[in-house]
Amino acid sequence: MQDGVEDKFSRQANGDHAALRLGGLTKIFNKPAVNNFNLTVRPGEFYALLGPNGAGKTTTLRMVAGLLPPTSGSIEIFGIDALRNPIEAKRITAWLPDEPMLYDKLDPVEYLEFVAGLWGVEPRRAEANAEELLNVLGLWEHRNERCEGFSRGMKQKVALAGALIHEPKLLMLDEPLTGLDAAIARQVKELLTRRVNGGATIILTTHILEVAERLASRIGIINKGQLIAEGTLDEMRQKSGSKDSSLEDMFLTLTGVMENAA
Repeated sequence: MQDGVEDKFSRQANGDHAALRLGGLTKIFNKPAVNNFNLTVRPGEFYALLGPNGAGKTTTLRMVAGLLPPTSGSIEIFGIDALRNPIEAKRITAWLPDEPMLYDKLDPVEYLEFVAGLWGVEPRRAEANAEELLNVLGLWEHRNERCEGFSRGMKQKVALAGALIHEPKLLMLDEPLTGLDAAIARQVKELLTRRVNGGATIILTTHILEVAERLASRIGIINKGQLIAEGTLDEMRQKSGSKDSSLEDMFLTLTGVMENAA
């Protein structure tokens, strides 16, 4: 890439832009999975995107990650048009799906070295980042063991380390705590909180509403491919007209889950 173009995207990524801005984002399969979806996530924000199964959460994040082309609409990441300049956008983002995807014959150190190489991370920086992540996630003593022998929770932590190795500005996590025991889940939550406190932006999907309630600075609820509510927990309570409403109560009311189950 030419220096002038690279400087341009560097300025965009560090300027006064939204971390993520979606405009009219739509994805149609047999029917709309995401339908004219508008969203703005601020830099340094921990944003929880909630919704029932099939609401469009994962489809939205896959489009932002560049893994699925939208039918229409726009995606802007720190001022970068992700549809026109996908490589530049991907350099400052990371996507962690709900199922950890690893090369099982590699150990954690080898896996992180491989991922860092794909991102073009300078070797000494990659080594330092890998050591820090493996220590923080309690994996250091397992650093030379093949991933094929790891539990699901350990694999999830290795995958998370891989998503963080290049220090992304925008990190998207799809159900990162599913299947994790309490101790591992706490390690992951503490690491994510530290990353946000350090300036990263995180978008999290979860069915564990208590996690969203405790960690997220803002919450968005999506249903049938559209954003139907958004705000801080207090703002959403004010809009619902009940200052004592739990997130679970508001979620079930807004999405009609209880009505559909009746």
